[in-house]
Amino acid sequence: MDIVAEIRYKAMDFLARREHSRKELREKLRKRYDDHILIDEVVDTLELEGLQSDKRYVESFLRQRVAAGYGPLRLRAELRQRGISENEISLGLSELSGDWLALAETAWQKKFGVAAVDAREKAKQQRFLAYRGFSNETIQELLS
Repeated sequence: MDIVAEIRYKAMDFLARREHSRKELREKLRKRYDDHILIDEVVDTLELEGLQSDKRYVESFLRQRVAAGYGPLRLRAELRQRGISENEISLGLSELSGDWLALAETAWQKKFGVAAVDAREKAKQQRFLAYRGFSNETIQELLS
């Protein structure tokens, strides 16, 4: 098997397990193969053939992370780290029909369940929700 076929085979193996962003796929392949030019060519080909898609990756990633109780700020940051363009991120978040307040309330209920009795506890709850990626407006609305 020639090196291009080997790289393609490995890339398709990764994609068969789960969706990968273009950046993630390139990074995984670069850990195994030294020829970065061939890796880029293979990834380009897979994208043209529709086997790798950042749009599909964003949809899959958002479904998974929203189900885990993460908010839009955290999701945006994580997608940026994975090499997704701002345009793809905005499109994915806009297509997501999520009620961020309801999602924040669910995460809050799961973690705390009761309203804060003092300022220290309220600050702890605010930090938790901010870490999860909810906006200050959402946090204030939920905790007031």
